[in-house]
Amino acid sequence: MPGTTSDELVTVRYARWDGVDRPFTLVTAATPRSPGAGEVLVRIDLATVCGSDLHTVHGRRPSPVPAVLGHEQVGTVLAVGPGAPSCVDGTPVVPGLRVVWSVTASCGSCRRCLRGNPQKCQGLRKYGHEPFDERAPLTGGFATHCLLLPGTAIVAVPDGLPDAVAAPASCATATVAAVLAAAGPLEGREVLVTGAGMLGLTAVAMAALGGARVTAVDPSPARRVRAGQFGAARVRDVNEPPGLFDVALELSGRTEGVAACLSALDVGGIAVLAGSVSPADAVPVDPEWLVRGLRTVTGVHNYRPADLQSAVAFLAARHAAHPFAGLVEGAYALSDLGAAVRAAHGADAPRQAVLPALG
Repeated sequence: MPGTTSDELVTVRYARWDGVDRPFTLVTAATPRSPGAGEVLVRIDLATVCGSDLHTVHGRRPSPVPAVLGHEQVGTVLAVGPGAPSCVDGTPVVPGLRVVWSVTASCGSCRRCLRGNPQKCQGLRKYGHEPFDERAPLTGGFATHCLLLPGTAIVAVPDGLPDAVAAPASCATATVAAVLAAAGPLEGREVLVTGAGMLGLTAVAMAALGGARVTAVDPSPARRVRAGQFGAARVRDVNEPPGLFDVALELSGRTEGVAACLSALDVGGIAVLAGSVSPADAVPVDPEWLVRGLRTVTGVHNYRPADLQSAVAFLAARHAAHPFAGLVEGAYALSDLGAAVRAAHGADAPRQAVLPALG
């Protein structure tokens, strides 16, 4: 970099995704040790392979090519630029602080941000989904470092919360926190959760903690057993009629799951759909059924800063009460990211761990 000495640079590595059916390319580069205004340089300690990463790698959802993927990770602050923000709860962001950060960076001033929807900012930047820029490549979790942009929500990770449990907070756990916020109070309610993967299991645990009686639906016997371990009062196969529910949370991303949530809504019920993040078949909705039944159907995508704070607080308080550590397996080097992606297919655990420091 012109005008920058070697003492002012940090050596970094990242795995560049070059498209469907092509291997990841491990790249070594250098980045300034001192971040710019409002920026934070973080060393990534552990990242997890999310279902959205799998959709991207296999061409099931549109994404820029090339790119640095990954958006579930935990890291340690190395340097803070002038004017960098505090954490969501006001904790100062300082070198040495262990953190997770939001999947999005928002401007804070456009009409969507001002209406309380920063997760849909008109100038949204999204970690793990940005077009590749060789001059500024540290935009995803599958790297040794990430440069946090202005407008990124940052949350400190408490001592005692393992990296493997904390990393999914940046996507899965925070998304579920947003889903439950959209669903409203759950005390005493009958709640249906379709899909018992990472999001579904987290939703089961959060909803049960909120006082709901939770029924989890999944085609996998092993996942149904695990849903019971996370607090489900009942589990059902997809072919078993689940009954009627006050709240239905769709987290499988499958058309059948969406249809099941809608058909299971009791009068006055609300369905929150969050799993449908890639193209799928449309699901018909009878407007008379919706109107006469006082039913509500809403969608959740991305999340607000408060949801990330809630996610970390939940994991800190409850990770020992449920087998969250068992939801992440593996310890892949960054150079073995392709193997981690392959291992994610059919794995017992819904997440595979990548440790960038391994090489």
